[in-house]
Amino acid sequence: MERPDFDSIKSFEEFSKYYWYRDELIKICRAHGLKCVGSKIELNEVVRAYFSGENILPEKKPARKKGCATEKLCPELGIIECGFTFGNRFREFFSEQTGEAHFKFNVDMVATVKAVKENGDESFTLGDLLDVYYGKKVYAKYDRSALQWNRFVKDFCADDATKVFGERLKAAAALWKIVRESDMEKVYSRELLEKYRDSIF
Repeated sequence: MERPDFDSIKSFEEFSKYYWYRDELIKICRAHGLKCVGSKIELNEVVRAYFSGENILPEKKPARKKGCATEKLCPELGIIECGFTFGNRFREFFSEQTGEAHFKFNVDMVATVKAVKENGDESFTLGDLLDVYYGKKVYAKYDRSALQWNRFVKDFCADDATKVFGERLKAAAALWKIVRESDMEKVYSRELLEKYRDSIF
């Protein structure tokens, strides 16, 4: 079964049968006026709520305290607004906030800043990033479903039957496209290869 347009899908159960990239989820949420920032898991929850009749709307930017200018860093300052980088200026700020003389940004903070910038999320502040450091908040949670494609390619290339393809990665991508746009399980198998062999040459 071919993947239908989002607007023709009637339930979250039907929606869940298909594979959706994070970029696609962002576009869907944005098109329907819903919250369109966060990890793939969080965006799926926004879509789940939408099908239940609840609209999770974009968060409003919090009001900043007076005197919190871009020259002086403070927890209420937005990541995007202050032009955040992982340089010394911001390391010193977090060092002051945490009391750690040799402060180091952790991987969750790096992933979060990347996601905040990609999403253009102006509501996310340095204080929120501090919460990520302390494990009080999760913004860019690692999403294991992102590994489906990687696992698919690995299994495809491990199968001796796929050695007949001159460009195995291209063949794997063609087969993955069929699987991704269907309600089939998102895993490689020899049976899958045999069934769609003629479609991927």
